[in-house]
Amino acid sequence: MPVMRAVQVTSANGPFELVARAIPEPSPGHVRIKVQACGVCHSDAFTKTGAFPIDYPRVPGHEVVGLIDAIGAGVPDWQPGQRVGVGWHGGHCGHCASCRRGDFITCAVGQIPGISYDGGYADYMIAPFEALAAVPDALASADAAPLLCAGITTFNALRHSGAQPGNLVAVLGIGGLGHLGVQFAAKMGCEVVAIARGTDKEALARKLGAAHYIDSNTQNVAAVLQSHGGARVILATVTNAKAMGEAAGGLAVDGRMVVVGASGEPIEVSPLLLISGRRSIQGWPSGTSSDSEDTMAFSALADIRPMIETMPLERAPEAYEKMMSGHARFRMVLVTGH
Repeated sequence: MPVMRAVQVTSANGPFELVARAIPEPSPGHVRIKVQACGVCHSDAFTKTGAFPIDYPRVPGHEVVGLIDAIGAGVPDWQPGQRVGVGWHGGHCGHCASCRRGDFITCAVGQIPGISYDGGYADYMIAPFEALAAVPDALASADAAPLLCAGITTFNALRHSGAQPGNLVAVLGIGGLGHLGVQFAAKMGCEVVAIARGTDKEALARKLGAAHYIDSNTQNVAAVLQSHGGARVILATVTNAKAMGEAAGGLAVDGRMVVVGASGEPIEVSPLLLISGRRSIQGWPSGTSSDSEDTMAFSALADIRPMIETMPLERAPEAYEKMMSGHARFRMVLVTGH
């Protein structure tokens, strides 16, 4: 029986294990993908720690790019050999209230690769056809992989934020999401303010397209933003709820903070701040496969790329630890050699 390599977690907070598994066959409505690259995302911690209900053992990974290798019955349009991506949106039911409105990303029983079913830390994976996104020829597989979570999350949030060309847009946090958010906002024609702790990321932020830089260690973020007229949008990519609350005072009238950094802590904001300037705080949950295609198409068109470091599949534990420690600059990507 043909076998493949897979990196799995067998229990909550258990170690990563490199194992040999039988190469799976696609069921009806599904395809098999020969994985070329898989991004290592902070949300992979949900699988590692058991933060979601998970049927272990489970193979993590939801930033997957590869070639369709086999097709199950009833799959329309897709063909073997096509290069595709699978992101956070890994399938939807089609019949819940959200799906009936066409809002598939908020499906009541939506599937997530690496959580609901085995993901991309492997040579092969199975995915439902509705989760597939076509990858442009202009993007290398390792570059495309992080766009399927970090990229789509920041791009989709910005394009739905109400920001217009010429508006002041602040990106809070210059990390795995933020370094892409700066590029997207700048290429959308916005005046970008990058916000991070310390000055070590200032040169990079300006190179990526930021017109201004705020060191949150030494400057009052809200006051500096207001000195520039206030931000139409603050894209909050950090996982520090306190930093989000402190930045909210930098919103202009009708300004909006769009939260994409997942934190379990409450954001503390004065109701008076929101009321007095019609300001708002909104979350944004990634996007569907068609949004992934839009993200990748815009990235190819505008010459936007994630900053990545690649490692072979068998070094997945090392890549994960480097990402979790904050030492990745800025996205770790596992490559299979296919």
